[in-house]
Amino acid sequence: MILSYKVIDNTYLNVKEVLKAHFLMSDRLLLKLKNMKRITLNNEAVYVQHFVNIGDIIECNLDYEEENENIIPTQMPLNIIYEDECYLVINKPAGIPIHPSASHYTDTLSNGIRFYFDKIGCHKKIRPVNRLDKDTSGLVVFAKNEYVQECLVKQMQTKEFTKKYIALVSGHLEKKYGSICAPIARKDNSIIERCIKENGETAITNYKVLSSNKENNFDVVECSLETGRTHQIRVHFQYIGHPLLGDTLYGTASSLIQRQALHSYYISFIHPITKDKKIYEIPLSDDMSCFI
Repeated sequence: MILSYKVIDNTYLNVKEVLKAHFLMSDRLLLKLKNMKRITLNNEAVYVQHFVNIGDIIECNLDYEEENENIIPTQMPLNIIYEDECYLVINKPAGIPIHPSASHYTDTLSNGIRFYFDKIGCHKKIRPVNRLDKDTSGLVVFAKNEYVQECLVKQMQTKEFTKKYIALVSGHLEKKYGSICAPIARKDNSIIERCIKENGETAITNYKVLSSNKENNFDVVECSLETGRTHQIRVHFQYIGHPLLGDTLYGTASSLIQRQALHSYYISFIHPITKDKKIYEIPLSDDMSCFI
């Protein structure tokens, strides 16, 4: 992928100003591209302090190979919702972690993406943009290069990257819509569990009750996040007394579902290159849709 810009006025003094202003490129990536001689001015490699003139064409070549040997390639079925030269959108099933760990070294979504990248000749690092817990199903975006990852992470910070979830929560909420604002921190003496703490990080979950299942005593709730804390939805609904069905970490096991009932069904963001608004939406997983 090549980023290209033609100078049309005297707004910018040098190459660096163009790349910072037009592409919102980080200093870290600028330095990397400069050292690799991947930045050109009128087809010649230049330093980023080089002056620019009207009509100059500045290009950044992002088609370089990267080391990804830290991820073992593992063949697995991938439900690819969308793919282009910038990113992949995957529908992740429950039960599969995104990142390798000591207990899941070869059976994660990243391992599957590495195998797929090798197959299509994409020698890039594995870069998940958003993250889901192992037993949460739904949409995950993988960037195909560092620049795209930077763009999408910035959109998360500016709230242009939006995520919506469907959760099945125990009992029935008194209010049909609202916000849960409670700071989240790591629980003492635990590397996994989170809890509500006064000195924790700000966390805001907006919710809307879509329907109620009286027979099985749960509500179907749509959640959108203003922040992205670990286990945020799970912790927040436990905090208000309505833990997710099947969430054995923050609630209790359920005869209705064998994992926490949480599904990332909607993602939207601005495409880093075309600048079009992209929306990806998928139906509920089978183990949740059967109750709705």
